[in-house]
Amino acid sequence: MLKLFRSPFRSKSALVQLKIDFRFLHRQSPLCRPLSTPTSVSKPPPPKAGSSEDEDEHAPKPLDRPIGQVKPPEPGENSGVDPRTWRQRRDDFFNYDKHLTRRKQLTSAVAKPYFRDWSNTRYHKGKTFWSNSKLFRGDRALYFPNLQGNTLASSRKIQDTTNVLQGKVSVVSLYSGTWAERQAATFVGQHSELGNLLRERKDILQRVDINYEDNALKAGLIRLFMSGLRRRFPAEQHGNYFLVRHGLKDEMRDALGCVNSKVGYVYLLDKECKIRWAGSAEAVTWEKEALARGTRRLVEEWKK
Repeated sequence: MLKLFRSPFRSKSALVQLKIDFRFLHRQSPLCRPLSTPTSVSKPPPPKAGSSEDEDEHAPKPLDRPIGQVKPPEPGENSGVDPRTWRQRRDDFFNYDKHLTRRKQLTSAVAKPYFRDWSNTRYHKGKTFWSNSKLFRGDRALYFPNLQGNTLASSRKIQDTTNVLQGKVSVVSLYSGTWAERQAATFVGQHSELGNLLRERKDILQRVDINYEDNALKAGLIRLFMSGLRRRFPAEQHGNYFLVRHGLKDEMRDALGCVNSKVGYVYLLDKECKIRWAGSAEAVTWEKEALARGTRRLVEEWKK
């Protein structure tokens, strides 16, 4: 009778092996697994930088209206020095309306991301707008502001841009940094049609470079290498190269259309310092042709 109920396992090791196999199967069975929380529905990832949506949002628009300031420029303006007396400063300090204006300016400055300008250069190489195909009418065009800075001709004496710009047709390049300078140079190439005009009509037509640098350290480095800049530019161009440190405020940038400080801009001015044409970032073929065509027209108007 005892033999009928005898264990089928011949040894203890076989019984241990059976227990191990049973535990393994128990873990692998889906009925024995613990209940898990349902996974959340996956959302589509946000569009990456450089996608078609971002490209459309930052696409440059045609320049369809005059840009600049309404008031004619005067030498001595936008020097960066506060001309108010101590009494005027005290009165302004206790003026509530001016406090509100200053608060709005500080709020807009704080709200602007530090790397926004650099980030926007990924789209269309930072191009802010497409140039106007035709010149703005002289009676509707706005003025280019006066700026003060040092020139390659006299690095110690402060000069006004208005004294240089008045009375001539001027192609003004405004930039900050080497990359922006190269962008502006695509409009004014030495071997282009405009370059030939600049060499042929020096008595009427001129090129003016404005290197704006509000950082004291960078401006000091540029001053340190002024001799290298003098070798790059011909001697007759030294008086038309300005290193400007102050005066180009955010409101003035908006008026000029140069909203991205890392991009180069080019302006075509008549003898009254009115902006008749403008370009941004790297030039395309039709923009170069429009600039050369507008320059020829202003030269003809100057003769009359």
